Amino acid sequence: MILDLHSHSVASDDGRAKVENYCQWIKRKKLPLDGFVLTEHRQFDDANDYRALEDRFGLLILKASEVETEYGHVLVFGVNEDLKAAFDFTKIDNPIAMVLEESKRAGAVAVPCHPGRPKVGMCAHWETRGPVEGVHTVETLNGGSREGENEEALRYAQKYGWCSIGGSDSHIVSHIGRYATRFEDEIRDIDGLVTALAGGRFEAIRPGSGN
Repeated sequence: MILDLHSHSVASDDGRAKVENYCQWIKRKKLPLDGFVLTEHRQFDDANDYRALEDRFGLLILKASEVETEYGHVLVFGVNEDLKAAFDFTKIDNPIAMVLEESKRAGAVAVPCHPGRPKVGMCAHWETRGPVEGVHTVETLNGGSREGENEEALRYAQKYGWCSIGGSDSHIVSHIGRYATRFEDEIRDIDGLVTALAGGRFEAIRPGSGN
């Protein structure tokens, strides 16, 4: 099963894509995606229900969040009421150790995203501020990364034995599916995604490239 684990809609302050348009693009371009995850910036989108679009287009549409820490941005999958009460999703300087710890405690999975990117990626801060405990998985394929940034993320993942996910980091419709994550197991809901991410049975891929 192939999911794009990192995307933004108009619900994000810098997103320019409507969720329905993502679905239309995936079908029109025959992208090999089974679904995607909306990871809106500094929030969890409680307002929107995409089940009708899931049924209409035959795609899995899940919701997560991209939170900000002093070590860069982190994708959080499995956001629940317990986790929303644990820290302020709107802050731009949440302690990464706290985000990782509280996510695990609440049954969620926290994944540093675009870690090779300066300022908003973890790797540079890892070098200047020191290592962080609790990292299990990082995003090594990000569709918005510049030259060398994904390679830096992969280098860290290989060095420390972290698992790797892929996501487009799309903010416009045509970028969805640039990178994705292939899972060995079928995923039907956010609980299944969290279980799969915790289990490590997945890999970062470029859909349609043969790997």
